[in-house]
Amino acid sequence: MQSSSYLYVAIRAAIDAGRAIMEVYEDPAADFGVEMKADHSPLTRADKAAHEVIAEALQSTPFPLLSEEGRTIPYATRAHWQNLWIVDPLDGTKEFIKRNGEFTVNIALVEEGIPRLGVIYVPCRKALYYASQQTGAYKVAGIDCQYQPSYSEIKQRALRLPLATSHQGIVVVASRSHQSEETTACIEDLRKQGQPVTLISVGSSLKICAVAEGSADIYPRFAPTMEWDTAAGDAIARAAGCSVCQTDRKTPLTYNKEDLLNPWFVVSSPHG
Repeated sequence: MQSSSYLYVAIRAAIDAGRAIMEVYEDPAADFGVEMKADHSPLTRADKAAHEVIAEALQSTPFPLLSEEGRTIPYATRAHWQNLWIVDPLDGTKEFIKRNGEFTVNIALVEEGIPRLGVIYVPCRKALYYASQQTGAYKVAGIDCQYQPSYSEIKQRALRLPLATSHQGIVVVASRSHQSEETTACIEDLRKQGQPVTLISVGSSLKICAVAEGSADIYPRFAPTMEWDTAAGDAIARAAGCSVCQTDRKTPLTYNKEDLLNPWFVVSSPHG
């Protein structure tokens, strides 16, 4: 397969996973089947269903899968993986449970620690973000999970990121469910620079997407995240010309580490 073929496989998998999620989300009588994982984060029937859809779809590729729902793979095994998929079948499970629509499907292809390809699908908003090193980063609106568009249709409808957006001052995007004292302090430091600062709170990988598309300038993350939370968004942001680095603003995030917990990081636009 060429890289464009891998990209379309990931896009199809993300949309199909979105459909599996929405079947649970839109059923008013549905029991989400919420369980609590070891880290006290929630897991639902929709997480499991989306994982199964994605795992089956990616079997057509030669790369192994590291998913939030399959995190127990030992590092002794993963250390030999030069290329792998890193997937969060349902990013923003808390937002899913709250029924606020701010959840995503995240699929990334990582090569030697660097995310080379990323797909994020937002089922409730019918929005698709995708990127590869070869093609750049794009957004497609109006992608209903009940319908699988062809790759040529997707490319015809895609808008290159960043989009032409304009706003005054600095727009900061932060977590809706995980705001920390350090994040608040970072925002206050930005205010001291003299420009007006607008804060947007949103869930899941939508925060990285906001910077990649240009509707926000900076996303400081001074709270825990795992590699599957960021890998797809990282690929999209990098392809859109953004920086995804540790708090020194110099060291990029890397993936398939022994410890899958990310360091604190900042996503910033070229002018952010």
